[in-house]
Order: sequence, then structure tokens, then C-alpha cells
Amino acid sequence: MIAGSLVALAGCSDSKISSQDNAKNTASTSTPASSTPDASSASPSVDPGAPVIAAYRHYWDEKVAAYAKASVQGTQLKKYAVADAYAAAETEVNSLKAKGLVATGRPTLSPKVTSVDTNRKVPQGSLTDCTDVSQWKLVKASTDQEVALPKGRRTKYVTNAVAEKWYGQWVIVKVTPEDQAC
Repeated sequence: MIAGSLVALAGCSDSKISSQDNAKNTASTSTPASSTPDASSASPSVDPGAPVIAAYRHYWDEKVAAYAKASVQGTQLKKYAVADAYAAAETEVNSLKAKGLVATGRPTLSPKVTSVDTNRKVPQGSLTDCTDVSQWKLVKASTDQEVALPKGRRTKYVTNAVAEKWYGQWVIVKVTPEDQAC
């Protein structure tokens, strides 16, 4: 599974959205308020995709923390990742540890919600991300020496993710990095 993380490190990076990006993202997916004369008193619609993106970003924050120390211990990864998403991340982190590697920096994310269905018994949402790992580097834990990765590696790629609402909280269930540039 380290190959998956190396691909991720090679092409994707995760960073927190600035408040301007967050406002733009929310504005682009929000339903506009009514255009009736009393629209000023109407409350704006809530973006159903916002909690899906928030869960995805939390997942990545915790995954970056786990990669930085080659351990899921002391992170909240289990709070934001379940099922396949958690198992894959834990396997990747264990592979890093076995090789004496950690990751520095962080990927840059550009997630866009593709669907949200809150009418299901277990509400579900999907998103697509352009993951940029060009600033997320593998280093030897003992020396902080950067590990050379293949020159032709993809550093920006499409990632698909599925989130579900479990016990009142959105969590990431599955994350699939695609062999597709973005």
C-alpha cells in the first residue's frame, strides 16, 4: 500500500482552504435566497455539501499528522475515516514506519462535491478532488533526508471519495486515487 501513498505524495498535497476559498466554495454550491421583496429577512440556504468537504479535509489533516510521525497513534484519524478509508490509511502509515520514513509538508486539496443524498437511511455524499502532493515529501525519519521519488511520477491527480453520516457525524468511508491527472 506504500505505492498508493507514494503516488499520493508524488502528485497531491493537502492544505487548509483559506477563508476566501471556503467562502467561494460555499457560494458556488449554495442555493440562492428567494428573490421576493422580503428576501433580506430570509435566511440563506445551507450547503448540503459543506459537511462532506469538512469531513474530507479533517480526514486529510489527520492523515497528514499520521504520515508526519508514521503512526496513527495520537491522531484523530479514526474519528474521520472508517471502513476502507481508515484501513488504507493505516496500512500506508504502517508501511512508512516499516521503511523508516515520514512525510513533511502537506498536500493541497481542491475538493468539489458531486452528490449528496440525505434521504437515504445512511446519508451519503461523494466528491472529486484534484490532489496535489508536490509539497508533501517523504523523508528518512532518522536523518530528515528527502527520499528521491521517480521523476515521471504524477504529482496532481484525481481522487474520488465517499462520505457517510454515521451517528450524526460525516466520515470518509472510501478514498480512491485515480491514475488521472487534473
